[in-house]
Amino acid sequence: MQKIPLNLAQAEMVLARDVFRNDSPAGIPICGKGTTLTDSLIGRLSHLGVQSVYVEGHPVQQEGDRSLEEQLTDLDRRFVKVGENRYNQLLLGVYRRHITAMMGDDGGRPAQ
Repeated sequence: MQKIPLNLAQAEMVLARDVFRNDSPAGIPICGKGTTLTDSLIGRLSHLGVQSVYVEGHPVQQEGDRSLEEQLTDLDRRFVKVGENRYNQLLLGVYRRHITAMMGDDGGRPAQ
């Protein structure tokens, strides 16, 4: 899942969270999680003042973003001193799965 400015949203991206007016979760959602974006929907969201949306995967590479491989390498480096502890190994597995899932099936690589 990635939070992106609405102006970077593109048709065919899928919302990972409900969208609320003024990015405030108070009130009724104006667009639901799992909705596939279209050009007209993006225009309507812009007209309603929505500034950003959460989309599935990691479709937009922004300055400072790290690749999936970089994140997993850093995570492994952080756990190297406690590698023998089985509970820490379980935590490492949880973190690896979480990071991989947040980056999406494509590992956060831009679409070709």
